[in-house]
Amino acid sequence: MHIVFLGDQHIETLGGAQVSTRLQRAYLERAGHTVTVIAPRRWTRHPANADDPAYLDLPSLPVTADREYSFTWPGRAADAAIDRALTRRVAKGAPLPDLVHVQADFWGAFLGYRLAQRLRVPVVHTMHNRVDVGIEATAPFPRLVLRALNAWRRRALPGSGPGDDGWSYLRGLATGAAAVTAPSGHFARRLERHGVFSPVDVIWNGIDDDVRERVLAAVPAERAPGRPRLIWLGRMSPEKRLLPALAAFADAGVDADLEVVGGGGDLAAARRFVVRRGLDGRVRFAGRLPYEATLSRIAAADAVVQTSIGFETQGMTPFEAATLGTPSIISDPDIAGEFDGGIWTAAAPADEPGRVAALAAAIRIAVDDIAAGRAPEPSERVSREFRQSSRTAAMIGVYERVLNR
Repeated sequence: MHIVFLGDQHIETLGGAQVSTRLQRAYLERAGHTVTVIAPRRWTRHPANADDPAYLDLPSLPVTADREYSFTWPGRAADAAIDRALTRRVAKGAPLPDLVHVQADFWGAFLGYRLAQRLRVPVVHTMHNRVDVGIEATAPFPRLVLRALNAWRRRALPGSGPGDDGWSYLRGLATGAAAVTAPSGHFARRLERHGVFSPVDVIWNGIDDDVRERVLAAVPAERAPGRPRLIWLGRMSPEKRLLPALAAFADAGVDADLEVVGGGGDLAAARRFVVRRGLDGRVRFAGRLPYEATLSRIAAADAVVQTSIGFETQGMTPFEAATLGTPSIISDPDIAGEFDGGIWTAAAPADEPGRVAALAAAIRIAVDDIAAGRAPEPSERVSREFRQSSRTAAMIGVYERVLNR
């Protein structure tokens, strides 16, 4: 098969969807298939894999100060650029595309559905984004933004249906899909309940089997001595709740260390908070790390601290932790529900002070358990089913079902 991926961001940039798409591509090619990845061109000075023939990079504009993320206007010029690039790729020996796999929710989705119409091939859409929660967490005047986004969707994809909220937006995209997949059971059920698509296939984002084996091989047989070691990972933006995590860690008053991995807009405020609360000796900012190095830090930690609530469609870090043998302190009850044990669950009251207090209480329990040698064992099922080889086999099953239909 020749599968064409469409993304909102270049898959060499930071983000769970990008990591997942890179792994899907690698394991599909390992299984003998051809993958083409269409996304906005990166604006970093020395983009990785710039000469990779599978990457068809579109003209773009940077949308963040660090130039990590970019935007492509999904108009006729972008459609024409895609058609020319795909024609060149086929002329150089790639087979004709069999299907389009949309791994996007905005401009990449518009371009992907239109490409499928021109190629007359089916669309499989992996929905990574809870649009309603994401826009409410990141945009001023979210209702106005959602109305504008739906108007844009109706113009870009004529006939994609009415509506002005987040679910209408996703429902409109899915009118052109032959199959929809979601990276968690809780998000799949939400999509079905809101009439986006039914049934939605649940296919977790996975971990690279080979990297997992290398990381686990390097883990010492015995835990290194020292205070309990916690780790927080992710994009430092409000919906990820790094600042409440630091507040909970401070309020917990535990004799433990916390490593913070990642970058983003909340970094400066987080550093100031650590100094103000006198946590300099116990909180360390590691910055952005490569994929394998990040997994190594997870494996070396005693527990991952997961803090976003209601935002994630999967929440990768607790799954990565489980498959590496590290338990997690989980704030989001939806994410906690994906596991059969092997975690500490924080209560999730509606008010933010209550959530911080609940997380502080969970951190105290976790640190006590770690210090006493009674930390829970992560789920064996999650460890087995989170491997990318398993996830790619499941996705190929979806592709074959769609093509046979």
